[in-house]
Amino acid sequence: MSAGPIRLLLADDQALVRGALSALLGLEPDLEVVAEVGTGDEVVPAALRHRPDVAVLDVEMPGIDGITAAAALRVALPATRVLVVTTFGRPGYLRRALQAGASGFVVKDTPAAQLADAVRRVHAGLRVVDPALAADSLAAGESPLSPRETEVLRAARAGAPVAALARQLSLSEGTVRNHLSAAIGKTLAANRTEAVRIAEDHGWL
Repeated sequence: MSAGPIRLLLADDQALVRGALSALLGLEPDLEVVAEVGTGDEVVPAALRHRPDVAVLDVEMPGIDGITAAAALRVALPATRVLVVTTFGRPGYLRRALQAGASGFVVKDTPAAQLADAVRRVHAGLRVVDPALAADSLAAGESPLSPRETEVLRAARAGAPVAALARQLSLSEGTVRNHLSAAIGKTLAANRTEAVRIAEDHGWL
């Protein structure tokens, strides 16, 4: 831990939200925002340059998402702790974030004083999780999708035809169809569009 203020990196694709977070957290005498980025791809390079104590990451960002960025950051800079702050309070996101090595997970409507306290607690080595989201996560359980089914369903979000998905994922069209069929069955959906929506609502993608 640093002797001075807790050094923060903020990652959020919405400039207005990022600026507001920076302003609010910057008011705290023991917190210092040293870097701000707008995409998931920028998280690790910025962290390597600025060596933050805590990275505050949004989930939905261009490039890699915040959860993937959290996992990459834990490999590149294990001493930097991660606090995920998101609009999307989905149980699956919480489970995936913790599995990726995040130390905390809170929603964006958390009061500023509580958010600052969450940063301090994460920096101190504690785990901070929104209690309502934790309860929902336990109730929702694990994702029923396999890693490959998750990958195929995530790629299918844009509505591309099977042939295009097969090329994108370097799989045969039959394999893509099989994974989509399995995902539809496991989510109890009527079709792949509904399967994508259900999986997104649960935070499995």
